[in-house]
Amino acid sequence: MRNLILLVLYITVVQLNAQDSTKAVIQFSGLVVTGDSLNPVPFTTVYRERDQRGSITDNVGFFSLPAFAGDTIKFSGIGYMPEEYIIPDTLTNLRYNIVQLLSRDTIQLNTTYVYPWPTKERFKQDFLALDIPRTEEELAEKNLEAAMMYERMREIDPSAAEAYRYAITQESNKISYAGQLPTISLMNPIAWAQFIQAWRNGDFKRQ
Repeated sequence: MRNLILLVLYITVVQLNAQDSTKAVIQFSGLVVTGDSLNPVPFTTVYRERDQRGSITDNVGFFSLPAFAGDTIKFSGIGYMPEEYIIPDTLTNLRYNIVQLLSRDTIQLNTTYVYPWPTKERFKQDFLALDIPRTEEELAEKNLEAAMMYERMREIDPSAAEAYRYAITQESNKISYAGQLPTISLMNPIAWAQFIQAWRNGDFKRQ
């Protein structure tokens, strides 16, 4: 009985594949443009929903891919609402061209409140107190100050190579000093950074 069921399923799959192979392949092409200004949308993903395969538009929004009549084609791009198009199943030509419109995906921003200064004299006082760089060189020097660069470096996470080297070094130290007293990391900058951060957080006070 089990073999009979498997045989029936196999025959059904073969028949479906035979039907698909008899379908004529259509060269589906077109342009993807914005709905408000009809500007081309480059690098938009265009794929068949049936097998999740397709292509992307070029720098002028043109695409071309093979498909069957009745296929659902999906369009998606960064900053635009996704769209889909169903190829008509009554086509008599093996080439089919369309112009697909994409709507911009709007982002709702939080409300911003702008309050005026209490008086003109207070505004003048605060405005004159602003330390605005007058030239691009002064702005660059201000951005490259040692204190500001240090604060920015603290916010940057270590790269994959640095994290890998640190992890390998820790594992090597564990293997090298197995069964012995741990070494004192007086010259380890990472250990010092961890100690300073723990001291600022007050971890030693809680202990």
